[in-house]
Amino acid sequence: MPGRPSTASSPAASSPFRTREEKIREREEKREAVLRAAVRMFNARGFHATSLDDVAASLGISKPTIYHYLGNKEQVLIECVTRGLEPLRLAAEAAKHEPGSGLDRLRRFLIHYAQINMDDFGRCVVRTGDEALSSDAAAQFRARKRDIDLALRGLIEDAIADGSIAPVDVKMAAFALAGALNWPARWHDPAGPSPVDEIAASLVDILINGLARRD
Repeated sequence: MPGRPSTASSPAASSPFRTREEKIREREEKREAVLRAAVRMFNARGFHATSLDDVAASLGISKPTIYHYLGNKEQVLIECVTRGLEPLRLAAEAAKHEPGSGLDRLRRFLIHYAQINMDDFGRCVVRTGDEALSSDAAAQFRARKRDIDLALRGLIEDAIADGSIAPVDVKMAAFALAGALNWPARWHDPAGPSPVDEIAASLVDILINGLARRD
């Protein structure tokens, strides 16, 4: 005699409750949205002229929501500049192990450098002065920027050592290259007609042609 249908092996009905993974993903998406809104406002208005109330209003949320996801205004800025500096550090580290001459490796790093500085977070690094931060945070910010500078100097030294660029004052060359590639963070229009990678390559080619050995 047939019994009642078993429910043990039946597919579970779709749960109205989010899974742990969905909650984590949703939190990260919301955190990213807040961070992007903040960094764009910092870049457009300046850190001091931007309040968390402004950022919250642009997203239709409350200021306590920003505290929940990111913390206070300085903590938001620190996260922004960290997001701008970390890709530079990774690009410099990767460049050291890439094939080709020292000039080839330097060129690839400089293209990444220019591209990153035209992103929202890279712009924030360039446009943020130490005075915007507390003394401890400013010291950390300077230390991270110094690491990037030393990495750039190391790539220049390697290119000099293998003869792919002419001997130059390494410190001054690093300052000149960084200064030139920081400037697009102030003039580049993300809505403009030229793609970021095209601008970066053009700028680096101009700079590299001034370094390459002429036999």
